[in-house]
Amino acid sequence: MEQRDKSFNFDSEKKRLSIKEWDISDRPREKLMNFGRTSLSNAELLAIIIGSGNTKQTAVDLAKEIMNSVDNSLHELSKLSYKEFCNRFDGIGPAKALNIIAALELGFRRKESEMLQKPKITCSKDAYTVFAQYMLDLEYETFWIALLDIKGKVLKTLCISQGGWNETSVDVRKIFKAALEYNAASIILAHNHPSGETKASRSDIETTKNIIKAGRLMSIKVLDHIIIGNRTYLSMNDSDMVAF
Repeated sequence: MEQRDKSFNFDSEKKRLSIKEWDISDRPREKLMNFGRTSLSNAELLAIIIGSGNTKQTAVDLAKEIMNSVDNSLHELSKLSYKEFCNRFDGIGPAKALNIIAALELGFRRKESEMLQKPKITCSKDAYTVFAQYMLDLEYETFWIALLDIKGKVLKTLCISQGGWNETSVDVRKIFKAALEYNAASIILAHNHPSGETKASRSDIETTKNIIKAGRLMSIKVLDHIIIGNRTYLSMNDSDMVAF
């Protein structure tokens, strides 16, 4: 009988070892210290946060399971609640769940702090980048404005209203009160569609027209209205849906 050589499955062998028994170059903490944070995968970074696994999985294996459950998307991971972490993953208790949520929130706040540098908006993609960080994780509709100076730099981003899944009320007076307070030369509007679709509704278009009309009376130009969906957006200006 012909005998076949069996190749070694190093990944399988590694799973039977604790992380402390791995080669030092494969341990997440050591990789971080020796090669820097960019050398680690999302799962390895998550493994450092949770610290330990369970009786059947190392911290890295557990972290991989968690990341696989959200298609390796940090955006989707940030949507999981405290209870979902605890109920869905063996080895994730209250302390670890809160550690993950806190780490994700710090990442969000880091992006938010970058806004203090007053980015300049020159196109719809710039506007999307400014607004997306506030809206991508939301499961309800919100309406935001960006107030710009005469050079197109962001003075302030503000949430004007929060609504349900399908609609949000917009107070035009509140928009231009804020614009006057910050001495804005122009504004950009934005709202999100939790469904992920970016198609503008008749209400979206009419609301935009009303705000543009009010802006002309006050010599404050409305440059665009961005609708944010699931990792994409629609620009009413780019689409020529409304005369800006």
